[in-house]
Amino acid sequence: MEKDPLRGNASIPMSYPATYQAVGGQLENGQQIRTVSLSSDDDMIDITTTGTTTERSIHGEELGSHFSGDSDDIPGIGQYEDFHTIDWQRDIARDRMRHRYIIKKKQDSICDLIKGAHDAWSGWVCVLFVGLVTGVVAGVIDIGASWMSDLKYGICPEAFWLNREQCCWSSNETTFDNGNCSQWWTWPEVFSQSREGVGPYIISYLFYIVWALMFAALSAALVRMFAPYACGSGIPEIKTILSGFIIRGYLGKWTLIIKSVGIMLAVSAGLSLGKEGPMVHIACCIGNILSYLFPKYGRNEAKKREILSAAAAAGVSVAFGAPIGGVLFSLEEVSYYFPLKTLWRSFFCALVAAFILRSINPFGNEHSVLFYVEYNKPWIFFELVPFVALGIIGGMVATLFIKANLYWCRYRKVSKLGQYPVTEVLVVAVVTAVIAYPNPYTRMNTSQLIFLLFSQCGVSNSDNLCDYNRNFTDVNSAIEIAAAGPGVYKAVWLLVLALVFKLVATIFTFGFKAPCGLFIPSLCLGAIMGRIVGIGMEQLAYNYPHIWLFSGECSTGDDCITPGLYAMVGAAAVLGGVTRMTVSLVVIMFELTGGVRYIVPLMAAAMASKWVGDALGRQGIYDAHIELNGYPFLDSKEEFAHTSLAADVMQPKHNEPLSVLTQDSMTVDDVETLLKETEHNGFPVVVSRESQYLVGFVLRRDLNLAIGKKHISRKKIMVFTRLYNNFSGKF
Repeated sequence: MEKDPLRGNASIPMSYPATYQAVGGQLENGQQIRTVSLSSDDDMIDITTTGTTTERSIHGEELGSHFSGDSDDIPGIGQYEDFHTIDWQRDIARDRMRHRYIIKKKQDSICDLIKGAHDAWSGWVCVLFVGLVTGVVAGVIDIGASWMSDLKYGICPEAFWLNREQCCWSSNETTFDNGNCSQWWTWPEVFSQSREGVGPYIISYLFYIVWALMFAALSAALVRMFAPYACGSGIPEIKTILSGFIIRGYLGKWTLIIKSVGIMLAVSAGLSLGKEGPMVHIACCIGNILSYLFPKYGRNEAKKREILSAAAAAGVSVAFGAPIGGVLFSLEEVSYYFPLKTLWRSFFCALVAAFILRSINPFGNEHSVLFYVEYNKPWIFFELVPFVALGIIGGMVATLFIKANLYWCRYRKVSKLGQYPVTEVLVVAVVTAVIAYPNPYTRMNTSQLIFLLFSQCGVSNSDNLCDYNRNFTDVNSAIEIAAAGPGVYKAVWLLVLALVFKLVATIFTFGFKAPCGLFIPSLCLGAIMGRIVGIGMEQLAYNYPHIWLFSGECSTGDDCITPGLYAMVGAAAVLGGVTRMTVSLVVIMFELTGGVRYIVPLMAAAMASKWVGDALGRQGIYDAHIELNGYPFLDSKEEFAHTSLAADVMQPKHNEPLSVLTQDSMTVDDVETLLKETEHNGFPVVVSRESQYLVGFVLRRDLNLAIGKKHISRKKIMVFTRLYNNFSGKF
């Protein structure tokens, strides 16, 4: 993250030292470059350099004596270097000391009392601002993406800034042909052609491809030129940052601007991606920038992550209209340090963001949820069997997607394809547009397709999915179960083709150098699969209404099976298998659709999907991409056994003996002797001299700071280490 988001930052390449000695410095042109992680402790020490060894001499009294009532520079709020890991315990201790200092000074004057009050409410004020700005940005993105998506099909000549739905609001027509009204002109009509025919079809086809190519090219070019960190979903990096890793510029102002514009363009291009995942990244950018208005958070990396956790909750809240699901998503999926006060502030931030988005009303209806549905039939007990089956199939499809996507991303890294990111985006955009247009279910916006699949057939539905042999003589009567017409069978075949296409397209799309999310494509894959299964169950109940499975609810002649419900359950199954979410997924799904009564089917499918996914592959898509990119992420939900030897993962230069610290058997004199005889910037910590199993790593500066404090006993010390994930290759 940027030290100051209001200033420009240089792009620093991602690299890690590969040897033990490289921790002390990286070799560049034969010169050793030392990287020192600066913090507020440097304000209390003198740094003297003798030869190539950097030693620190500690001066001064106890930490509290360095606080000055006339100084606003309270110690303990320093910065870390790029691609370093923060010291959680030290930053939290600094904040506690700063808080004690403020409490003590409150008694001195009215000014200090006001400062204390400001410090107390600054966290709530910060998350309030984050929620407000996130809601506004999300509204702008939703409106812009909707308008540009409709540009591929036509334009509103009376007011070009209106999308197709808004353009048709003022029309007096009761029915629209394929969603088009007389006030909305398709591109063939702009060129004085009719809407139907071979010529108009070719013109529409070409305009669809040209607009898709333009949007995709602009999105990729903006990312490449101005903000390389704006590509991808951003959730793997957000998880890594919230675990304590520093990636400066990833949450900066340019990333925020380019990610917001780029995701609108990428979604409008018709690529197999969504804007919901990047909304989490965008919200965290907003949280990072606004945290600098409050030094309590902006200058303390551990405290800043409390704001970022709340911002992540707000991002999901505005992406799906699911504030509670957003809080649970932040807690379950992305956050590493989540105290109770962060839970409250995350809830407040998500609430404010959802309220602002609802006030903007980008969807133009009375619902703030994305796919609001109203099913009038409860689910039947025996349907748990197909629901669990959908969960199993969803876990298998998700595992197939993860493995194929990782294979393609690895190939991109090692081949020449990675040298031409913009070209890759353009090729994917052209191929997607050419294949997607002939199929009406792949041509339409993915969110519209999901809503169509979730919807229940009624009087107003004219899609082939609702082509049943039933007569609607009374709109108030229950919908009767009926045989599927030829349109349903045609729609099923088109959906099968759409399923295959969406799966393949998403494999090649997720991870390329443009903003791209995975939530909507995963929901779409599951919704297609679920709708097909739902239609099959519905026709089974129609043809065999007297077998024991259907003898109760389905023998009355009413439509007892809701295919849209199967689409909802299938969507949850695939998304759960891809991301490995459980609790937050179920809450997001019922907030997303308003289907509170269907929590049990959603829970069953999500759990089955996770079990199958864990059995076939141990990682979700985000954890897999964290490992693929080599981020030092230590999952707090996993147990790590100390089975690696220090010599196996760390080798000194020039065949020198490996210098180690034991975790509980060294005196202060032993540590001081080791520091004098070596010049390394860090040491592996092992169990003992005899059993050199690696248990952690300690920096030289931490040892110097600990030894320099007068209250340290000179008999023995316990070395408290910070554990690092994936030791092999990192040191």
